[in-house]
Amino acid sequence: MSKLLITLLVTLLGFNASAQTQEEKGLAIALEVDRRDSGWGDYQAQMSMLLRNRHGEESLRRMRVKSLETADDGDKSLIVFDEPKDVKGTALLTFSHKVKDDDQWLYLPALKRVKRIASRNKSGPFMGSEFAFEDLASQEVEKYTYKYIRDDELDGKPVFVNERYPVSKYSGYTRQLVWVDQTEYIPLKVEFYDRKNALLKTLIFKGYRQYLDKYWRADEMFMENHQTGKSTLLTWKDYMFRTGLKDSDFTRNSLKRTR
Repeated sequence: MSKLLITLLVTLLGFNASAQTQEEKGLAIALEVDRRDSGWGDYQAQMSMLLRNRHGEESLRRMRVKSLETADDGDKSLIVFDEPKDVKGTALLTFSHKVKDDDQWLYLPALKRVKRIASRNKSGPFMGSEFAFEDLASQEVEKYTYKYIRDDELDGKPVFVNERYPVSKYSGYTRQLVWVDQTEYIPLKVEFYDRKNALLKTLIFKGYRQYLDKYWRADEMFMENHQTGKSTLLTWKDYMFRTGLKDSDFTRNSLKRTR
């Protein structure tokens, strides 16, 4: 969706808030979240992944992340594992899309081959974590329909509680509840409900920092699976924006060149 169209829709939907339906207000909130996080171009960052099973046993992985914003479609991203040795060189390439299923490819260095992730498998766990493949794609507005639920408070901050429903028939979720900061329009918490409409996971964002005087990124993303007792903590650091990444840095061949 173009920035001009997003701005127009936000203006039209927000013009008379008292006359909005819950669906219109939900969409207006989602559009404003998207508008405020548009224009960053590209970034690179370091990320660690701490896996914890229901018995408290932990394992740690370290990786690099690259992402490229695209004008007329979803973002492109590349995640490359550096540690531990048994997963070093494993890489996930994602082409997010606005109105069709995302394209994702996983490079497995032990097999020296690139495996395409089928749409019907997007709800599966990524590398044994509590994040599904679909969770790692950019959350484009068009991927969901929306419904505003209520105003609320979370950790002392006023928030909107917004419900969104995945459009893709291959999603592992029936719905998601999103707590959105009313001042900065950033997500603070997401609840994921499975295909039986039971609470499956909760994602908590913490330690937000602002970059380029505009764009907010969380230092920590904690995903807890309520049905298995497992959890995954993603910790981000060393963000660098507008580093000159190009489309050619995000190809299937680039997966095999990662070091």
